[in-house]
Amino acid sequence: MDTILVVCYSLTGTGRRLAQLLCSHHGWPLGEVVEQHPRAGATGTLRCVLDSLRRRHPAVRYEGPDPADFRTVVLVSPIWLYRLAGPMRSFVAARRDALRHVALVFTMGSGGASNAVAEVAQLVGRAPILVGTFTSREVETGIGTSRLLAFGNALLPPSAGSAVGFRPAGSLEISASS
Repeated sequence: MDTILVVCYSLTGTGRRLAQLLCSHHGWPLGEVVEQHPRAGATGTLRCVLDSLRRRHPAVRYEGPDPADFRTVVLVSPIWLYRLAGPMRSFVAARRDALRHVALVFTMGSGGASNAVAEVAQLVGRAPILVGTFTSREVETGIGTSRLLAFGNALLPPSAGSAVGFRPAGSLEISASS
C-alpha cells in the first residue's frame, strides 16, 4: 500500500490533537499506542521519570491498522526528560520490522528531540525521513498548526510541478524557530 499511517501515543492529549489534525487534514488513518497500566497522579509521573531514565519498555497494546501495510508511518510522541516516551519506545521496538519509512512528530516542554530521534533511528536501524517538533504551548495556542500541515504536505508523493514530496534519501527537520 502506498499511503501514510499516523501512530500516536499521548499521555495528556497534546500529541493526540496533533495526530488528529494531521489525519483529518490529509485523510490518513490513525493508530494509537495504549498503555496496559495507565498513568495517573504522582505515581504515574514517577513511572514516566523512571521509564525515561532507565529507557524502559512499558507494556502497551496497539489499536489501529497494521503499520506493515503502509509506505510511511508518522510517529507522534511526547518527549520525557529529553528522551522518547516509554510507551512509544515499546511500540517502535516491537514493530521495528514493519516501519519502513518513519517520520517523527514530537511534543515537548522545551527540548530533547535530538535524543529521541537518535533513539528511534537506533531502534529501526535507519534515520527518520522527516522530523517535526512542537512545544506544548504551540499546540495549545494553535500557532504550530501551519508548520504541522506543512510537515504533512512534505510527506505526500510529489505531483507534477510540485517541489514538495516524499524524501526517502534524506531527512528534513521542521521545528520551531528560536
